[in-house]
Amino acid sequence: MSVEAMDGLCDATAEAVADPDVRVIVYTGAGDRAFSAGGDLSGSFADDPIGLHKQRGRLADLFRMMVRGGKPTVARVNGDALAGGFGLAVACDVTICVEGARLGTPEIGVGLWPMMISAVLMRAMPRKAVLELMLTGRIITPEEALALGAVSRVVPREQLDAEVDRVVDALASKSPIVTALGRDAFYGISDSDFDAALDRLQAGLTLVTSTEDAVEGVTAFLEKRAAERRGRCGGGGCGRGAGRLGRRRVACLQR
Repeated sequence: MSVEAMDGLCDATAEAVADPDVRVIVYTGAGDRAFSAGGDLSGSFADDPIGLHKQRGRLADLFRMMVRGGKPTVARVNGDALAGGFGLAVACDVTICVEGARLGTPEIGVGLWPMMISAVLMRAMPRKAVLELMLTGRIITPEEALALGAVSRVVPREQLDAEVDRVVDALASKSPIVTALGRDAFYGISDSDFDAALDRLQAGLTLVTSTEDAVEGVTAFLEKRAAERRGRCGGGGCGRGAGRLGRRRVACLQR
């Protein structure tokens, strides 16, 4: 999801929310391979960190519009949904996923952390399951995602469009005002700290991308080579101690 793609998603969502003829908003990917593989890593860093920090706020804007727009949202997950793409899929009210898709938060593998999507994943999934996926970067199947509450249903590819149409028709047939009020109440009782969480996560993502490990990890990924981890913050500091990288990867604690 490049800056241009995020702007397009936000603009299209705002237009759909404002259009009285639109009853349901459906998000999907182009083609059959991917719903969304997440952010454009080649655009993850810039000479203007403040400007980039503001750009990351577009994902927060999108999530807020999805929650507050008053209209049901459906994710037609036609393929892999990773990183920010996984967050977008989970953020929808109903998430219909095709069999065989790869899902998860692999950011840790390139020295990043799925900051912005934490707010939506923790609304839908058990906390420990979310943290385990983020810490390991493990990719999960649609069936496991269904068991964890990340998706609503899993269907064969040949049934995807029919299932999406069925769900959309059911949602669109309901009273729009009751649906809007009901959604507001549903999210209102569980998301009282949603704004604060998104603001903190946006700041956290900017801090993560300021580290040397993040810069090196993304550069190595783009250059198709192994990353050299240094365990250090960038020149501006990230509010954490440098840490030491040794050979021990696991510490076993016994009482």
